[in-house]
Amino acid sequence: MSGDLAARGFSPCRWRFMLWAMNADRPETDRWICVYCGSREGTDPRYRQAAEALGTVLATTGIGLVYGGARVGLMGAIADAALAAGGRVLGVIPRGLAKREVAHDGLTELRVVETMHQRKLAMIEAADGFIAMPGGFGTLEELFEVLTWHQIGWHDKPAGLLDVAGFYQPLLHCMQHMRDQGFVGDEHVARIAVAETANALVEQMAAKLAGTA
Repeated sequence: MSGDLAARGFSPCRWRFMLWAMNADRPETDRWICVYCGSREGTDPRYRQAAEALGTVLATTGIGLVYGGARVGLMGAIADAALAAGGRVLGVIPRGLAKREVAHDGLTELRVVETMHQRKLAMIEAADGFIAMPGGFGTLEELFEVLTWHQIGWHDKPAGLLDVAGFYQPLLHCMQHMRDQGFVGDEHVARIAVAETANALVEQMAAKLAGTA
C-alpha cells in the first residue's frame, strides 16, 4: 500500500472490513454491475439513448445496477430506464453531492455516505463487474481505479467500455500506447470488454461473470 494511504490511516485489514460491511446488506439479486457515467448528458443524443438501452438490458437480463445515485444526466437516464424495466437499482452518493447532483429518490436503495472515498468503495464492493459509459473526469477516475485495483490483485471483477459513437477510441489508443511502451501488461488491456451497443457489451460481461469468457 502506498505511503500516502498509510499516512491517512488506511490499512489492508481496515479496507477489507469496510468492503465487507458496505456489502453486507446490499439488495439481493443474482448479479450486479456498476456503471460509471456522466452527470451530464453530453452533446450527442446517442449517449442518452445508450444509457437508457443499457439500463433496460441490465434489468431484463436480471442484473442489478449500481451507480452514483443521481437523477440527472446519463446517471439519471440509466437508473430510470432500469427501474422502468423492473430492475433493481442501488445508488451511492456523498452527502455533499446529494444536492449538487440531485439524489434520485425513487431507487430500490439509495445510500448516502460522507465522502467520495466511501462512495467509490461501496460501489466497487457492491458490484460483480464494471462498465464505463461516456463521461468526464470522474468517470475516468472511477474506471482507472477499478482497473488499477485489478492490476495489483485487489479484485478479479471484469470491466468493460460502452464505446458509444466511438467515444472511447482515443482512450483505447492511449491504453495500447501505454502497453506498447511497457507500462501496462498486455493482459490488463486485453481483459477490458469493448462494445458499441448495450446488448453486445452486457452479453460479453455476462459471459465473463459466468466464467465462460
